[in-house]
Amino acid sequence: MSASALVLAAVLALRLPAAAEDAEKLFSAGQQAYAAEDYERAVSWFEQAVQIQPSVSLYHLWLGRACGRRAERVFFTRAIGLAKRTGAAFQKAVELDGSSIEALNDLLDFYLQAPGMVGGGEEKAPPLAARLARLSPAEGHRAQSLMLANKKDWAGAEAELRRALDIEPSKPGRLLELASFLSERGRAAEADALFDRAAGLAPDSPEYLFARGRHLVESKRNPETARQLLEQYLQSPRRPDDPPPSQVKALLKKLG
Repeated sequence: MSASALVLAAVLALRLPAAAEDAEKLFSAGQQAYAAEDYERAVSWFEQAVQIQPSVSLYHLWLGRACGRRAERVFFTRAIGLAKRTGAAFQKAVELDGSSIEALNDLLDFYLQAPGMVGGGEEKAPPLAARLARLSPAEGHRAQSLMLANKKDWAGAEAELRRALDIEPSKPGRLLELASFLSERGRAAEADALFDRAAGLAPDSPEYLFARGRHLVESKRNPETARQLLEQYLQSPRRPDDPPPSQVKALLKKLG
């Protein structure tokens, strides 16, 4: 826990938070804890922010993310409850802000990945994909790709990612999504070409550094370049929701 977060905890412990400013400070502390992979503390901070400002979609979104990460690290019995809270928080975030592409995407991912016993279910995904398409055609194609990939329709999923890239050809994220998809299918040369295009647009972006570094590790090629990219990623100005350091260190460990 950072020194600033400790100071915040001490200050807020002396009084009952009741203002939007307090909620924002709690939210910021939650993001710091999340970035540090202290998901238990992050859940606590986000819960407090939600209690003060229950109508803020973003607070519910991050509470869901923290609950989801926490669920990955606890015993099965506790994970079930946390997974249910994850879905409920994402649903609330969407309910409060139906135009939030972030919230819609997180809820879509939850429906596709989580079992029905905790609120997941691929049958719930199409309406969200339709909403995303209305907000952003490219996001709509990405959502369709995720649903098709969930059914192991790899050709259909690839076609949808290419449609998204056709709409936003200069967006590095679209190139990286397709490159990563092709890499996972064992099509390294095609993936390399897309990674090269992304490097031309944003060579120092955390998104690019991680995606290409992981690609090289998983394809067991150019280990020194992979190490350089991943170590550069760890030093880059990452966002709290970027891949955590532990995931990167696990990749580096594969390099020996």
